[in-house]
Amino acid sequence: MFEQSGMCMANLDSGMRVLEANRYFFKQFGRGAADVRGRSFYDFLHPSVRGKFQYQFGRLTEGRNPRFVEHAVAIGAKDALFGGELTGIAVPGKSGRVEGVMVLLQPDEAQRSAMVGGKEKLLSEVDARILEGVAAGESTVQLAAKLYLSRGGVEYHVTTLLRKLKVTNRPALVSKGYSMGILGVGQWPPRVLPEYVK
Repeated sequence: MFEQSGMCMANLDSGMRVLEANRYFFKQFGRGAADVRGRSFYDFLHPSVRGKFQYQFGRLTEGRNPRFVEHAVAIGAKDALFGGELTGIAVPGKSGRVEGVMVLLQPDEAQRSAMVGGKEKLLSEVDARILEGVAAGESTVQLAAKLYLSRGGVEYHVTTLLRKLKVTNRPALVSKGYSMGILGVGQWPPRVLPEYVK
């Protein structure tokens, strides 16, 4: 089943290090067995979702949940980001305590084209501060005062961001920022991850 499933599968120890993985895992992440085994599974996840999965894996290893299913953003071959459904399943040992975790990752092919590359510098410093302000619910006037811009200057940058991320309004801009992994998950006030800033 491990090799014939058609999806990425890996067995992890209780420290979330990869013990073994199937060929689909190696292919999806563009790495060989020697580069995968012993490596932290978190290295394969985008920084914006690592905190969420540390919490979920912690609940598994503590025996508080037998499994979870969450949407993940992962870093695949050539640092390309992709989304998919990640399932974590607690693997109990002979004593009944959780000794490891099996992960199943089903990549979402439709989302791959919407995501940006892992190392792409997408935003200028000003665009990043504008996106953070919009995500925090700040008005044009508040952003203008905070960033020493005119109201027209703020609107120009917002319009540029709307075009760049191919959305039509501010709520969609924030949603797209999170879905692409540009805005960090679990942070307030919202922050653009540094790898996306020129």
